[in-house]
Formats: sequence, C-alpha cells, structure tokens
Amino acid sequence: MMVGFPLLLIPVAIYNIIVFLMPGVSFVDPVAKLTLMSGDTWQLTLSDILLALGILMLLFEVIKGARPGAKYLTDHLLSLIIFGCAAAEFLLWPRFGNSTFFLLALLTLVDFLSGVALRARRRVAVAPAAAVSKKGARKAEPPATEPQFEPVAVPPAPAAASVAESVLLDRPQPGISAGAASPEVPSPGLQTGHEPPPAAPRV
Repeated sequence: MMVGFPLLLIPVAIYNIIVFLMPGVSFVDPVAKLTLMSGDTWQLTLSDILLALGILMLLFEVIKGARPGAKYLTDHLLSLIIFGCAAAEFLLWPRFGNSTFFLLALLTLVDFLSGVALRARRRVAVAPAAAVSKKGARKAEPPATEPQFEPVAVPPAPAAASVAESVLLDRPQPGISAGAASPEVPSPGLQTGHEPPPAAPRV
C-alpha cells in the first residue's frame, strides 16, 4: 500500500480526464444493467462507479492512516491540496457543478479530517505511554542499601554426650526398698519350729 500517495486522487483524476478528454461521455447514462434477485433492474451509471470507487479509496486511506507511523505530514498536506482543487473546480467550472463531483470533493474533505483526527489521537495515546514508561524506569532503580548489623555471638549448644549423661543421672535407679519384706517360700522341711510328722509303724 502506497504511503505518500493520496488515493482519493484516483476518482477525481478520472472525472477530470472524462470531462476534458471525453466531453461526449455522460455521467448519468446507464453503463450497465443488472437484474437483482427481486426482479428489479439496476441501471449502473458512470457517476455511481466513480462514487463507489471514491468510497473504497476513502476506506483504504483510513486503514492506512490508522497504522502507526504510516500517515505523515506530507500526506495530510496532499489531501488538503486535493480537497482545495476539487472545491475550486466544483465552484468555478461548469461541468463540475453536479452532485457527483460534489460528493467526490466531500470524500476528499473526509479523508483530510480523518487523517488529522487519527494523528491527534495517536499523539494523545503516545503521551500516557511515555509517562508510564518513565514511572516504570523510576521503579526499576536499585533500592537503597539497608544498614547492616553486627552479628551477635550465640553460646554454643551443649554437647550431646553431656545431655545424655544428665538425663541418665536424673532418672531414679530401680532397687528394693528397706521396709519391703521378702516373700516367704513354703518349705515345710526348712521352716524352724516345725517337726516332721512321725513315720507309720511297719507290720
């Protein structure tokens, strides 16, 4: 897509070529007849073709102007020059004073105003983006160094052997208490104060 060339110049130039080089051609005579699905016949004139071409060129101009960095100051200046020439021809020349050329001149004006509006909007959108980037750069600065404190000496932990020894010393030792009586074992032959029973006489 051409960047520095105003596309609305194409239908305006075609109109000028027909007026100056082909004076016998009429813009209102039907060029073609198309039968629609409804049954009606649509008579397509040269004026309709030029207006349709101008609308398509305006669409391409808007798409071209919406691209970032694609619409320069020279493009706006050329669009303004085309509109000025079209307006002058519509007011001064006899064969240009009709609705077809008026609508073509109006399309050139819309092209110029839409390009200026898109450029102003893009400039407004770039300004907040630059402010946000500056804030991000400020946040990205390295933080201030924190004050460093001297380490405090921590007493060493007691050795595992000494801990185990203290636990063993604190536990009570199993033993026999002094007041506990020893259990008696029933043994009639060994108990003192008991005599064995007399043996039975033999026959």
